[in-house]
Amino acid sequence: VCLSLSLFLSFSLCTMAFVLQGMRTWRSSPHPLHSNDGRNDKLGLPARHLLICSFNGSEDTASVPYFSASFHPHWPPPRSFVVGVFAKIRKGQKGAGSEYPWPEKFKGDEEDNPLAFLLRFKPLSTKPKPVTLPFERPLVDLNEKINEVRQLAEKTGMNFSEQIKELEDKYDQVRRDLYMHLTPVQRLGVARHPNRPTFLDHVLNITDKWLELHGDRAGYDDPALVTGIGKIDDMSFMFIGHQKGRNTKENIYRNFAMPTPNGYRKALRMMRHADHHGFPILTFIDTPGAYAGIQAEELGQGEAIAHNLREMFGLKVPIITTVIGEGGSGGALAIGCCNTMLMLENSVYYVASPEACAAILWKTADAAPKATEALRMTATELMKLKIVDEVIPEPLGGAHSDPFVTSKNIKEAIMKHMHELLKLDSDTLVQQRISKFRNMGSWEEGIEIDPHIKRSMKKREAPLEEEPRQLLIGLQDSHDSSENSYAVNATVGHVLE
Repeated sequence: VCLSLSLFLSFSLCTMAFVLQGMRTWRSSPHPLHSNDGRNDKLGLPARHLLICSFNGSEDTASVPYFSASFHPHWPPPRSFVVGVFAKIRKGQKGAGSEYPWPEKFKGDEEDNPLAFLLRFKPLSTKPKPVTLPFERPLVDLNEKINEVRQLAEKTGMNFSEQIKELEDKYDQVRRDLYMHLTPVQRLGVARHPNRPTFLDHVLNITDKWLELHGDRAGYDDPALVTGIGKIDDMSFMFIGHQKGRNTKENIYRNFAMPTPNGYRKALRMMRHADHHGFPILTFIDTPGAYAGIQAEELGQGEAIAHNLREMFGLKVPIITTVIGEGGSGGALAIGCCNTMLMLENSVYYVASPEACAAILWKTADAAPKATEALRMTATELMKLKIVDEVIPEPLGGAHSDPFVTSKNIKEAIMKHMHELLKLDSDTLVQQRISKFRNMGSWEEGIEIDPHIKRSMKKREAPLEEEPRQLLIGLQDSHDSSENSYAVNATVGHVLE
C-alpha cells in the first residue's frame, strides 16, 4: 500500500507539472465536442476541462501498478479546467511462509483452535540435528556397528538377525546403565541439551486450550519470558515460564531465555491478574539467569526481581513451580516462590552457574566440574535438602528422547499436587509458602555428626591443645614490638582465661 501511494503521489506531481507547463501557453478556443452552452455532452463537465487520469493495478500481482491519462485533444488547456483522478489499489497477498496467516486461510477442523495459527511458536520445518553428549560416545559407537552389520546383510543377503539383536540388546543395556548412574556434570549436560523440550513445548502438550498474553503495560514485551492462560481438565491456570530457542535464530530472539526487567514486570502483572480472578499459577523455570546487560541494570533488574519475590509471597492462589531445564540464581527465583517445587529428573537448580562459581572460587573456568559437584544442584540432592518436593521421572535418554511422555509426567505431577493445594484456604496457602522458604537452610546444632562426615573433614594442621599456646606466643611477640602494650596485655589475658 505504501509503495502504491508513493507511486501515485509521484505521478500526480508529474501531472501537475504538465498542467503548469500548459498554462504557460494558454489560449482559449472552442472544442468541437462541446455544445454551444459550453458543457460536455458526454461527461457533463464544463467545456474548459483538462484531462482524466486513472490509476489501476495490474492483474499480475508481481507487476508494478501503472498510470493512464487521457488528455484533452486541444492542448494547451482552456483557462478553467477540472482534473479527475481515479485510483484502484489491490489488496496485498501474504506469502506461504507468513508467521501470521489470515483467518480465512485456516482450513483445519471446526473443533481446532484457529488461535494456534496466530502463535509465533510453530513446529520447526526441519527436524533438529541430533546432538551427542560426551558421555554418550559409547552409544554412538554401538549404533555405528549396528548400521554396519545391517548394510553388510543387505549387500550379501546373509542373515545377521541374531548378531543385530545381540548388538541392540547391548545398546539398550549400555544406555540404561549410563542414564541410571549419571554424575552431576553429566546431568548438567542433559539439562542444557539443545533439543530438550522448551516451556511452550510442554504447554502445548498438556493444555486443552492455550492463549498467550503479552506486554507489561509499560510499552515492552519480553519474549524470553512467556505468559498465558491455559486450561487443563476444565480448570484454568495462569502459565508463566522461561522460553529458550530451538535454534540459533530463536535463541537470539528469546535472548537465550535470560529475561530483562520488562519480562519480570510482565510476569508480575499476570500473577496479579491470576490472583484477582482466582486462577492457580503454574511457573516453569528454564534459564541460566537474568540478563546481566548494562541496559537491564539501568532499567532496574534487581528491583524487578526483588519486587516479584515480595509480591509472590502475598498471592492468595496456589503456586506450583516446575524446573524443566536449568534454573539459575535470582532469574529463576523471581518466578519460583511457590507452595510446591517440582523438578525433572535431569534438571538443575543453582545459585550460580558452575562456570561463574569456578571463576570466583578457583579463578578459572576449568574448575567448573569441581564446582558442579560442590554446588549440589541436581534434583536428587535438592530433594534431600528439602528444597524440592518431588522429582518427576524422565524417559530413558532424557526428556528430549520423548517429549510427549515427559509432558505427560509433568501434567500428572502438577494435577496431583494442585488437588491437594486447592483444599487449603487462602491464608493457609500464604503461610505455607512463607514457612517453606523459612525452613530452607535451617540446621540444628549440638546433634551427633555422622561418622562419614567426620571422615570427610579436613585434618587440622595443629592439635587443638597447642593452638592457644601458639596464639599466646604470637601475641607476646607482638607485645615486645607494640607501642600499645595495654591492648595486647588485655588480649593475652583473655586467651589465658
